[in-house]
Amino acid sequence: MKTRDRILHTSLQLFNEQGEPRITTNHIADEMDISPGNLYYHFRSKDEIIGLLFQQFERQMDTVLQTPERRVPDMEDMWLYLHLVFENIWEYRFLYRDLDNILSRNKKLRTHFRRILERKVSTAVAICNGLTSAGVMNATDEEIAALARNIAVVATYWLNFQRIRGSPTPGNDSDHLALGVYQVLSLVAPFLTGEARRLLQQISREYLT
Repeated sequence: MKTRDRILHTSLQLFNEQGEPRITTNHIADEMDISPGNLYYHFRSKDEIIGLLFQQFERQMDTVLQTPERRVPDMEDMWLYLHLVFENIWEYRFLYRDLDNILSRNKKLRTHFRRILERKVSTAVAICNGLTSAGVMNATDEEIAALARNIAVVATYWLNFQRIRGSPTPGNDSDHLALGVYQVLSLVAPFLTGEARRLLQQISREYLT
């Protein structure tokens, strides 16, 4: 792995484990056993590192937020959408834990994150519209719009919600993400009918085990 890539990898790990505000470029250099000058040769500041990590996150999220092009979305698409969104959030969890602080410092990142939020909503709307067209979901356009916004809200702020609640075992944050997926699925369930609702209930229970 090239030094530049190692810096990004180490920074992501430290930001996730200890929180971005607590980590300086000196901490990153020390963790890598390189000089601060070597790090500055590749990155002029910590914000530049954050910017590149955000680009990685955004590219992955763009891939996650794709909807099927040649068929109507189904229940598996809803489950996969939520699972991959939360998985990506977990991989770049420092962004979500310190979201307001990071976005307040960088107008460009704030603009790009707003775009990601809009994509989260539009993808959820597309999947729900597909389920409605297939006759397995019973919801008006207004209800689908509100549901899609609620899905985006829960996905975006779930980690902070869990942190504020307090966790006796901080190392189990990944389990909390599973609960986040379950929480979103529980928002969708009341709008489903017949076999689709039973399938969703079955999937939801798996996230509680």
